[in-house]
Amino acid sequence: MKPAPFVYHRPRTVEEAVALLGLPACKVLAGGQSLVPLMNFRLSRPRHLVDINWLPGLDGVEWDPDQGRLRLGALVRHQVLATHPLVRRHLPVLAEAAGHIGHWAIRSRGTLGGSLAHADPAAELPAAMVALGARFCLRSQSGERWVDAGEFFQGLFTTVLAEDELLTAVEVSVDQSARWGFYEIARRVGDFALAGAYARRRGGVIDLTWFGVGPKPFTVELQAGEAEAALEQVLQTAAEDVAARQWAKVAAMRALQRAGR
Repeated sequence: MKPAPFVYHRPRTVEEAVALLGLPACKVLAGGQSLVPLMNFRLSRPRHLVDINWLPGLDGVEWDPDQGRLRLGALVRHQVLATHPLVRRHLPVLAEAAGHIGHWAIRSRGTLGGSLAHADPAAELPAAMVALGARFCLRSQSGERWVDAGEFFQGLFTTVLAEDELLTAVEVSVDQSARWGFYEIARRVGDFALAGAYARRRGGVIDLTWFGVGPKPFTVELQAGEAEAALEQVLQTAAEDVAARQWAKVAAMRALQRAGR
């Protein structure tokens, strides 16, 4: 199938782009890895399509040594996240997770901002941002606001991003003392995750963040000595399906093992 008719816009500045977002039934096109298939099946029928791929300054990766913070533009491609030296040096767990997204063709087109705005509960990057304690810059004609990743995701494919807002950047403060682990279970390489987990170990405290388990990523804090025993109780309430609970438990235990190396 082919998409329903729409008007195509190619803004040259962020200001021009956010002004266009006020048009009726408007959608933003970045990598198009989720939106274009939905349009082709006519599950999404935007009347206006705003292509932001030509906007300057949204594809950068910058390290602030004074703040200990990594800034990522919304148009950073998944493949860049997986291979960029600054990401691999300061956030290796993010680089590892990005390498699990789809296949090379998808990673070369899909964008960080697009994945976050789409908010697929089985996607790697929304959960990564929650686990890392990232914050997002949302721009509109009235200005910009910063939202913590834990507050950004509201539920299944649902975020706090307003129709007239554009996600432009992500900032992550790097905790040098933390040890990280990541593990994902999928039927085949490149498939969406049946379950996945990030583990952050800081002294005797462990933060576990799951994806593919519920309608949005969620984090649970556990004590190191009680982690395995507490997992069953946590997952009883988080996942109704028995198989999903087992996948989530295996993913969490593997992520914990990697964080303990």
